[in-house]
Amino acid sequence: MKNNKEEKVTSISTENIYKLNGRVPLKKAIPFGLQHVLAMFVSNLAPVLIVCGAAVVKGSGEHLSSAEITQLLQCAMFVAGIGTCMQLYPVWKIGSKLPIVMGTSSGFIGVCRSVAVTMGSGVAGYGAILAASFIGGLFETVLGGFLKPLRKFFPAVVTGTVVLSIGLSLISVGIGSFGGGNTAPDYGSLENLFVGTVVLVVIIALKHGTKGFTSFSSILLGIIVGYVLVSVMAMVLPTTFTYVDETGATIEATKSWVINWSKVADASWFAIPKIMPVKWVFDAKAIVPICIMFVVTAVETVGDISGITEGGLGREATDKELSGGVMCDGLGSSLAAVFGVLPNTSFSQNVGLVAMNKVVNRYSIGIGGIFLIACGLFPKLAALISIMPQSVLGGAAVMMFSSIVISGIQLITKWPLSPRNVTIVSVALGVGYGLGSNSAVLAQLPESINLIFGGSGIVPAALFAIILNIILPKDEKTEVEMAEEILANEKAKEKK
Repeated sequence: MKNNKEEKVTSISTENIYKLNGRVPLKKAIPFGLQHVLAMFVSNLAPVLIVCGAAVVKGSGEHLSSAEITQLLQCAMFVAGIGTCMQLYPVWKIGSKLPIVMGTSSGFIGVCRSVAVTMGSGVAGYGAILAASFIGGLFETVLGGFLKPLRKFFPAVVTGTVVLSIGLSLISVGIGSFGGGNTAPDYGSLENLFVGTVVLVVIIALKHGTKGFTSFSSILLGIIVGYVLVSVMAMVLPTTFTYVDETGATIEATKSWVINWSKVADASWFAIPKIMPVKWVFDAKAIVPICIMFVVTAVETVGDISGITEGGLGREATDKELSGGVMCDGLGSSLAAVFGVLPNTSFSQNVGLVAMNKVVNRYSIGIGGIFLIACGLFPKLAALISIMPQSVLGGAAVMMFSSIVISGIQLITKWPLSPRNVTIVSVALGVGYGLGSNSAVLAQLPESINLIFGGSGIVPAALFAIILNIILPKDEKTEVEMAEEILANEKAKEKK
């Protein structure tokens, strides 16, 4: 049922900022739109940097060059803008018509890193990820078309467990970046830890010590402070060091927190995003686990859409909105693969932003989508992001990734934890995520099983949650009945 936030509006007014439809004066729409973009800007590019980092350092074949990574970052912004506009203004049945911001999914980091290493990394590994993502995106699009009869299989306890496992799988990635990057010769150095700590402290201070723009954009501003800090450090501290490698040779290297500004200088001012910048490699070892991950991310998107409608519009999401949103996720991910980018999905950070400030106006957020498309046309901006030191990224990542854990906990505890739900969460995390975090247990099993269930832990946790939700006897009370009971108890307390 629609409320006054969703009525058709023909006038241009600032008050429309809290309404789904209607125009807002441009000078007001721009800052509110950019607010949403800034909330996800770094998170949108971080997965590309992390997965490409694995492909570059660990690759045994031809490596991804810094120029290629810059090009992929450019495409990531371009595709995110297109996906956002598609969600806001649906084409046929593709899109939810809700204030959802799309971006590169961090949920795929664990699986993609595992695939990159298994496939030999380098260009071949990344190409296998892209081919699998294209097929997986089409699979999710079809899944979205049949979402209505499947919706009963994805209650809050399942979606919450999936989101929680995604956050848990990324915590080690975030802290690895915090120390300067696991593969850096100076990993864990005092300078790297100092940079990561300063960025984290600035983010916390701005988020909770200020209001408005600086609070909403605390992550981006923290990253900017990190850039300034390492630039100053490069002026007063040594930028190189020596270490002894595995062969016993003494190597002189540049410290990982030092910025290479020449990459920005060499990048062009304007360029059209390149289609298929990396050659695809079709391999079942990559396709199977990534397609399973697309089922997982569809469940996560259902949770995000529900969060948007409940937090911003005060109602439950309709089947049409859920179906259109998931189909947009799938098609957007296939489009992302064409441009050489990891899968796209709805961003949980923006769900929290909508719930916080109640800004649901599609026109304003559409301005942010157009800004993302414009960013994708300027390689210098992409290059500026690509030179970000891992310790600067890590200072933001440890908080971003941990917040996903909190989102999962909130979903799981949305309703009272019954013995049935406790069993689902316990087994899914204990066995499913446990297999992923300690894949050596699967060493004697076929490689295909290792690839699906080892690595990130997200896929096995999701499968166990879905299967247990199907086979365990249902609670005597439904979620609706439990909600009604909670409301009745709260009203009784108020009367007293």
